[in-house]
Amino acid sequence: MENLKLAPTVNVAGYKPNASLRRILESLASCLPADTAFDVEVCGEQLRIGEGQVKFRVAINNRRGVSALSSLDEKRIGEAYLDGDITVEGDMVTAFGLRTRLVDRHPLFRLWSIYGQSLLFGQVNRDTQWIHEHYDSESDFYLLFLDRQHRCYSHGYFDYDDEPLERAIRRKLDTAIEACGIEPGWRVLDIGAGWGAFSEYAGKRGVRVTSLTISAESERYVNELIARENLPCQVVREHFLEYKSNEPYDAIVNLGVTEHLPDYAATLAQYQKLLKPGGRVFLDACASRTKYPFSSFVLSHVWPGNTTPLQLTDYLNDVAKTPFELVYVRNDRRNYLLTTRHWAENLDRHRDEIVTKWGERLYRRFRLYLWGCVHAFSNEDVTAYRLLLELPANAERRNKFSNGRNSRSQKSLFGWLKDPIKTYSRAPRARRR
Repeated sequence: MENLKLAPTVNVAGYKPNASLRRILESLASCLPADTAFDVEVCGEQLRIGEGQVKFRVAINNRRGVSALSSLDEKRIGEAYLDGDITVEGDMVTAFGLRTRLVDRHPLFRLWSIYGQSLLFGQVNRDTQWIHEHYDSESDFYLLFLDRQHRCYSHGYFDYDDEPLERAIRRKLDTAIEACGIEPGWRVLDIGAGWGAFSEYAGKRGVRVTSLTISAESERYVNELIARENLPCQVVREHFLEYKSNEPYDAIVNLGVTEHLPDYAATLAQYQKLLKPGGRVFLDACASRTKYPFSSFVLSHVWPGNTTPLQLTDYLNDVAKTPFELVYVRNDRRNYLLTTRHWAENLDRHRDEIVTKWGERLYRRFRLYLWGCVHAFSNEDVTAYRLLLELPANAERRNKFSNGRNSRSQKSLFGWLKDPIKTYSRAPRARRR
């Protein structure tokens, strides 16, 4: 058991752990492996829950912490942790196993976050606020846990589990360039500038990259990077769905931004507008079997709004309605697991610096987020994919077919029965050549 550093508990006068609290703690232990135990310090009294090796420790520091834990409400417990009412140290992945026993009692909040705000105020308007809430902390904070060489805030592609994160990120960037056939002098649209990973890597190879962002901090950082490295690139602060270009791009790269673009049909239509016929779109994203799986706590404190992992079936159904051809799809769950583990370990390694500069709450928020990701990928609650799409050179003809204008399949059965000869003549079988 590593890094067991507990904040001192507050001995609340007159409070002692009662049988009800003990039953709640024991019910939580039922979610863990049979040979796993954890220690609880509640207002100065020590409890051992479960049997076997102690993997983590929980300190309940005051009555607010007791009340939150007794509720079994994930949002209340998470917020109690952020506020210091509860402290957890040790094996965070094992501790997250307790989550399966928790409940989410905030259905109206989830509906407002996922559907209400975007319907009332518009997706672009809300995205500007939501992205600000997650991404506009100082860049120096993120750089403490991202890979040092490329500063890429999406998963790397590993050849083996112990491979350095920097090498896995470099392989990812190479994969995107090779998959799209990108060459020096090409114009490439990078969706989500981040901290300039793709702009710098491709720009140093003579690629003219336009990076989109709606984060002011990202725009500032990448502009400084472009000027410092004299890159043939530019960064534009504009939402992808509103962006227009006088000239189509040779390729489009989207590294980890699909989660912020839940309207798949609109996203694919925009790809088609901005891409040259024959061009390719490379994208990767975390994914889940259902759309909008995030809990109220995550929607409040990690990914506000209607951010959602990719729902592959829905996405491919929408791809099938476009002229795009799916070149390949690959499962990246293991790669994302390894990446988030690197990030979480880097965050913990810089704990003291983060708390000194930005406060305990920000550290705790990202600690829950990153170790929660490791747990989710480890248990296959979420997965990840990379996809390669190609817009055929004859996209216009394919688009007519997909819309049914040249397809007999769109004709109603009544129309076929009424005038089968006339119907057939409108859509003759193609001749063999």
